[in-house]
Amino acid sequence: MQSKPQLLAWLTCDGVHIDPGSGKHTILGIFSNIQARQFPVTHPFMIWFLTVTDVAPGKHSLKISMGLHGTQAQKLLERPFESQSPLHRINLINEIRNLSFPGPGEFELLIEIDEELILATSLTVTG
Repeated sequence: MQSKPQLLAWLTCDGVHIDPGSGKHTILGIFSNIQARQFPVTHPFMIWFLTVTDVAPGKHSLKISMGLHGTQAQKLLERPFESQSPLHRINLINEIRNLSFPGPGEFELLIEIDEELILATSLTVTG
């Protein structure tokens, strides 16, 4: 039986720098909520950074959906990625541009790999 992909890290941040020499990732400006002066509000740019392991070799699909708590989540992103081995740690950097929020609330985020839910979390937007 094949194991389910495991999520090792989930961060919302302003940027990720990858050192060309070492390949190390530097995470810039980690945050967990968004504060707005007025609504609707559009957040111009953020990165959802995740690290996964136990992913079977081959091609896979990452999907991230979001919705106001208690409503149907809408797909924001779907992208392919590859795994060389279930032992590898795979860093996935997802740029999110012009994400709009109609009002304050708890916005539920659903992260799936190959249609299997690996994380349900939330992003708080306050006024």
